[in-house]
Amino acid sequence: MKSIKPAKSAKSAKSAQAATSAKSAKSATKKWALSAAAAAGAAALLSGVLVTTASAHDSAPGSAPAVARQQAKPTVVLVHGAFEDTSGWSGVTSRLQRAGYPVVVPAVPLRGVASDATYLENLLKTIPGPLVLAGHSYGGALIGEVAAHNSNVKALVYAAAFIPQAGETIGALNAQFPGSLLGPDTSYTVDNGNGSDLYIKASSFRDVFAADRPAAQAAVTAAGQRPIDASAFTETITGAAPADIPKYAIVADQDHAIAPAAEQFEATRAGATVYHVRSSHDVAVSHPGTVTSVIERAATQLR
Repeated sequence: MKSIKPAKSAKSAKSAQAATSAKSAKSATKKWALSAAAAAGAAALLSGVLVTTASAHDSAPGSAPAVARQQAKPTVVLVHGAFEDTSGWSGVTSRLQRAGYPVVVPAVPLRGVASDATYLENLLKTIPGPLVLAGHSYGGALIGEVAAHNSNVKALVYAAAFIPQAGETIGALNAQFPGSLLGPDTSYTVDNGNGSDLYIKASSFRDVFAADRPAAQAAVTAAGQRPIDASAFTETITGAAPADIPKYAIVADQDHAIAPAAEQFEATRAGATVYHVRSSHDVAVSHPGTVTSVIERAATQLR
């Protein structure tokens, strides 16, 4: 497949719009160009990124009136996953803020899907206006859960993230595909008085979570990792994102925490527009510009 290139003319926009209306999201394979309005310099940021699936929600860049594009920007909520904290979104946060987006990066408790989803749902109620939610890793399971209960959620972005459906568990989803190094040999648990906190071993952290980051940086992240309640991996998902919410997924092709094949499978099943990046699981840290560009793409396509 070819790298994404910026749209050059109205003709390409019309052909993209025709493709999405002619076929279903699952059968669409046409590549999409990032709109110039999505982010300045997006072509450079997304060199080497491949789009493999185009969602029916991913309308042509010129399909909305210019006046609408100049209205207030949506708030972007960045949801971190297990074994990390809000700092994992720092590079993306600064880029979005420079582009004029209001950004909220909640500290997820990491106590389980239902508990964390309730926390996030209550937080979102305090934020007025349209929302774009981006979830990394375990955070993907949370944004899907809360999207069904908040009509302000207009788009979802999954960055090396789980996209489970109701009735599934994230642990079982990941186990269906080879490629993940996260398991008993690379992790350990600590009794927290009400369950078990799961950590990645310091000796395994870089290989599992951040293989494309310098060893010294990965060691710092490993030392300050936030554990997740181990039961989160076996907790049954009770809700999933509505089908009519546009979804964008970044598959990290060198991910050793979530199997890349699992990310691809879940993204395709969800009807998301899929981007491939040569990245470890820590994609928002190692490729913040690319992740930011995809989020801006989602934000500029709001209906």
